[in-house]
Amino acid sequence: MGMTMSQKILAAHAGLDSVKAGQLIEANLDMVLGNDVTSPVAVNVFEGCGADSVFDKNKIAMVMDHFTPNKDIKSAQHCLQVRNFAGKYEIKNYFDVGEMGIEHALLPEKGLVGPGSLVIGADSHTCTYGALGAFSTGVGSTDMAAGMISGKAWFKVPGAIKFVLTGKPAKWVSGKDIILHIIGKIGVDGALYKSMEFTGDGLQYLSIDDRLCIANMAIEAGAKNGIFPVDDITREYCNGRFQGEPVEYTADEDAEYDEVYTIDLSALRPTVAFPHLPENTKTIDNVGEVKIDQVVIGSCTNGRLSDLRIAAQVLKDKKIAKGVRCIILPGTQQIWLDAMHEGLFDIFVNAGAVVSTPTCGPCLGGHMGILAQGERAVSTTNRNFVGRMGHVDSEVYLASPAVAAASAITGYITDPERV
Repeated sequence: MGMTMSQKILAAHAGLDSVKAGQLIEANLDMVLGNDVTSPVAVNVFEGCGADSVFDKNKIAMVMDHFTPNKDIKSAQHCLQVRNFAGKYEIKNYFDVGEMGIEHALLPEKGLVGPGSLVIGADSHTCTYGALGAFSTGVGSTDMAAGMISGKAWFKVPGAIKFVLTGKPAKWVSGKDIILHIIGKIGVDGALYKSMEFTGDGLQYLSIDDRLCIANMAIEAGAKNGIFPVDDITREYCNGRFQGEPVEYTADEDAEYDEVYTIDLSALRPTVAFPHLPENTKTIDNVGEVKIDQVVIGSCTNGRLSDLRIAAQVLKDKKIAKGVRCIILPGTQQIWLDAMHEGLFDIFVNAGAVVSTPTCGPCLGGHMGILAQGERAVSTTNRNFVGRMGHVDSEVYLASPAVAAASAITGYITDPERV
């Protein structure tokens, strides 16, 4: 029996000729990732077991992004602990205020992940890097500690679901709409511990940013990882950027899939996930009249330059509705600079929005945009669970940057074609 892309990457890193779904393996890691929330726990485990060295100071990344710039004393102490650890063990890829970014935007940008990589991260959205043809998945802080010490991790080889994407998306349909449509179709546990593998002629119309967004939200369908084949779009992004040696894997013709779905991208409409699950989706034509108080455009899902350009295209020469707060968070320092130099900040500020330093802040209800009781937000983030962005009686509606920007203008969830 043939292997899927994910299975081939796992087999290669385990030193095996082949693997099959359900098999337990130990595999060598190319990158171990942590942030300011999960790394302190991993450091405690690392020190608690008596470790005194890391497996490779160049293959560990620690990104201070969730509560930075530090919002309180506790977050400052956490960052200090990780900063001291990174200094002690000379961790090359330590990113703090002034050079940091949202981790899953920063690592691809810096070329720390790429085709054929095997990556674990103590953050559930580590599955983002599958957009580049890598196998990447989230783990707990204990596994992060073990990875930092040994350079290895245990895996149960996942089965797979194939998504055949065909056709060309309409103007305002993006990667966010595609993955929300898929999650709405299969549910938040529809790909539980599976690899979501994307293929089809429709990939030619999906930018790297679209793919990063789709892979990012694979976890919201319960998946172990999401992954795209390497093509010219991937190569163009990685050439001269990826610091490793790219290895391209393709699924075998006789690879086994638990299910196969065909998605006609040309038939999709902008899609919104209503509270309180990403599977609770409606197309923009069926949302009704939903009044909002806040809009957040950013995060590891939709904080890239193309996302900000789309938001600016909608907001240009418009004003944000009275009573609506619009917060824009570029994903990295470089994205922040590029957006500023392109004049996007002028558009945002003139419209009445605020532009933040790169941070995860509001996405997880941490800081920089907490919701009060009864408030509603349209957000380009990836989760809308109860209390995700603030008060347990607040509501989060997940949408693309285009829908979020249009909604900021009208004060209601709005089709970007109508502003």
